[in-house]
Amino acid sequence: MALFGTLEVVKAQADREKFKTAFLYLERLIDKESAEYKRVMNTALDVCEKIELDERSFVLEQAYNSKDREECFFESHRKYIDVQFILSGEEIIEVSNINFLAVSLAYNEELDFIKYEDKKGVSSIVLKAGDVAVFYPQDAHMPCIKASNGAKVLKAVIKVSV
Repeated sequence: MALFGTLEVVKAQADREKFKTAFLYLERLIDKESAEYKRVMNTALDVCEKIELDERSFVLEQAYNSKDREECFFESHRKYIDVQFILSGEEIIEVSNINFLAVSLAYNEELDFIKYEDKKGVSSIVLKAGDVAVFYPQDAHMPCIKASNGAKVLKAVIKVSV
């Protein structure tokens, strides 16, 4: 089941050992003097950088403009758990159990990606700067949706091996 909230709230609920590297990275990311913070804050629009953290995890540091819901889609992953953190901006992420969705693009093992058909009436989370969400393999999620007027989003998605 997906977890979300502030970093401290999620750390209290999640398996600290499994997410140790992710939490250490996020603690560095929120430090305004750190290289991680400066690197993400200076990420150009529509850029996504992959950085290896250890043998079980990596991070995708990215900058993009949030989108209209119609431009977004549900996805899930089998090999990795997503730990999504908003450094700047805000977005809506819709969430549903994969058992309630129809697959529109079969599992791609190389990309660790399944795409699902759209479905209304699912749960929504609004993530703002400083918020984190954890999506497990059973959690289909539709990120990047505009909240209020939309905005540039600076985000880190840490991929933690299942």
